[in-house]
Amino acid sequence: MSPPQRRRRRPAEQPPPPPAPPRASPRQGGKPERLFVVAGKDDGERAELDLVTLIVSSAEPPPAAAPEQTALLRLCTTPLSVAELSAYLNLPFSAMTVLLTDMLTAELVTARAPIVRRSVADRSLLEAVMHGLQRL
Repeated sequence: MSPPQRRRRRPAEQPPPPPAPPRASPRQGGKPERLFVVAGKDDGERAELDLVTLIVSSAEPPPAAAPEQTALLRLCTTPLSVAELSAYLNLPFSAMTVLLTDMLTAELVTARAPIVRRSVADRSLLEAVMHGLQRL
């Protein structure tokens, strides 16, 4: 004996819409770029960059620049850290260091250490402020 078949009381629901294809930029042609294509050749020498190193563009993007270099130069009109650039361009830190090393050697960008604030204020400065306030 076979089990009884249940009938639906409501009409059958419409099938879900097909999933949307992944978005790709026009230059990629639907396939993501490999990181070695984005970063260019890696000859082993890299600039001493840190996640908090500030990058500032020092030139306009040349016409033959890669899209990543052009985007980086347009972002760096004000100082941005390597971590911020990596997040904005959606590239890992290792690819960013190769890309930035090429741009530093071509003098398209400049790198500088972040401004470090002292954790403890100068004692003589605090005493001068305290004496100035007491005189008021």
